[in-house]
Amino acid sequence: MTAIRSVCVYCGSSLGESQIYTAQAQILGRRLAENGIRLIYGGGRIGLMGVIADAAMKAGGEVVGIIPNHLHDWEVGHTGLTELHVVDSMHTRKRMMVDMSDAFIAMPGGVGTLDEFFEVVTWRQLKLHDKPIIVLNTEDYWHPLLALVEAVIERGFARRTTSNLFTVVDDAEAVVAALLAEPAPERPATPSRI
Repeated sequence: MTAIRSVCVYCGSSLGESQIYTAQAQILGRRLAENGIRLIYGGGRIGLMGVIADAAMKAGGEVVGIIPNHLHDWEVGHTGLTELHVVDSMHTRKRMMVDMSDAFIAMPGGVGTLDEFFEVVTWRQLKLHDKPIIVLNTEDYWHPLLALVEAVIERGFARRTTSNLFTVVDDAEAVVAALLAEPAPERPATPSRI
């Protein structure tokens, strides 16, 4: 197993309608820090993004935010991080997040989280990377997403192996163990191909 030193977490810039999402973000931020895993995320100070960053920092972790300048200018950029990269576009942000990470976690979030999740899953399917992808299915939040993926497979638009491209866990306490249980990558990422 290649060591997991940095993990990209995709999550909402809102808190959602349940306190459990906030609690799970706090747990995950702490667990990453306690295990010496650097958090790479979208650089915001609001929503679940701010919660996980604050929790990781409070636990002594290293947190790297990457935010496009137009979002930073709306005053949502987190200024209390280990590093904050202000970049020119969403595309640059997503590329840097992928390049800096050894694995990915999708927490509850909105359409931006969906976009990021499907991009890294697609890139893994295309063998542009072989980094672990974890779906944190807090209170069955991602049940509709998982049902959609299953429908795509059943209707012949994806292979059955598509569901092997990511691992689903129900609780933040299980995320680090799931990351460490992932098999070693078949090949290293090739940034120039992504």
